[in-house]
Formats: sequence, C-alpha cells, structure tokens
Amino acid sequence: MASADTLINAFTTLLVTVDPPGLAPLFIGLTAGMNRSERKQVALRGSVIAFFILAAFALFGASVLGILGISIGAFRIAGGLLLFWIAFEMVFERRQDRKEKTTEVAITQDHIRNIAVFPLALPLIAGPGAISATILLAGSLQTTLDRAQLIGVIAANLCLVFAALAISDRLDRMLGATGRAILTRLLGVILAALAAQFVVDGARAALTLP
Repeated sequence: MASADTLINAFTTLLVTVDPPGLAPLFIGLTAGMNRSERKQVALRGSVIAFFILAAFALFGASVLGILGISIGAFRIAGGLLLFWIAFEMVFERRQDRKEKTTEVAITQDHIRNIAVFPLALPLIAGPGAISATILLAGSLQTTLDRAQLIGVIAANLCLVFAALAISDRLDRMLGATGRAILTRLLGVILAALAAQFVVDGARAALTLP
C-alpha cells in the first residue's frame, strides 16, 4: 500500500498539472450561449472522459513504454522536463494564452458540438502534462493496490475539476484577473519543484545510483 506522503504527492502533482481554476474561465468561453444545466452536462461528460483517459495511462502507460524500449527512469527525466516547461508557462502566463488559442480553434470548427471530448477532455483536462504525470506516478506505484489508489487519486482530481467547471461563472467572478494570476503563478512554482524532483529521481534510476 502506498504511503500517505506518496498519495499526497500524486494528488498535488495532478492537481497543479490539470489546474482546475485555470480551466474555469476557458470553460466559460467554450460554453458561451449555454445555460447552467447545459454547462454542467458538458462539464460532467468532459470530466468523465478525461478520467478514463488518465486511468488508461495509469494502468497501461508503463507497458507501452516497455514495448518501445523506454525505461521509467528516462521517461521520468523527459516527463519532469515537460512538467517544468508547463510550470514555466504557468509562472509567465504563457500556458493560459496557449489554452485560449486551443479554445478559439475548437469554437470555430465544432461550434460547441462535442466540446466535452475536444477540447475539454483532451487536451485541456487530460493534456500532455497530465498524461506524463500519470505515467510517471504509475511508475512508482506498481502493485495492484497502489494502482487502485492512483486511480482513486485521479478520480478525486477529476471531481475537483468538475466542481470548478460547474461553478466556473461564480469562481471567475470571485477570483478576478488578479486572483487568477496569483493562483496560477503559485501553482506553477509548486509544479516546478515537483518537476525537478521527477528529474532527480529519473536520473538516479537511469544511472542506477543508490
């Protein structure tokens, strides 16, 4: 059974990677013209789809890496660097601009149809960063019980995502532009520290250091 510290670290890593508060204002723009009930339906469907995507990578991501001949240590280093880049974007407000561009493209092409799948579930919720973090975490949680706990952590995170999206209009008004900027930067610093730890752990595993 995974320790409480390991589960807390897994929860924190996924939480700052998915960034529910950062998704809320984008979700508002994505569902423009919808009423509150329709927004909740889109939020629920998108969260459920994202959960299954991340759960699949938690269960089978390591096996796919093995088939490709990629070690967990090497993937931890690569994933850590990717997470660090996401953290850099969060601190310097580049990630929000990229997400907004993704949202604009989706509105033009699909005009709200199937937005729960794209771009809400993928790539806004279960994006490359969240997928990388999930595979990295699964590498250190290898027993059946550990994987079950990881899936529980993923479910808890996606419940928070759904809650943030369901109250996105109120959350956006409450935070304001200044509150969103402060929160995003704070989460970015935390993610950068976690990413650095992934790189250190990956280097130790790759080099078989004690």
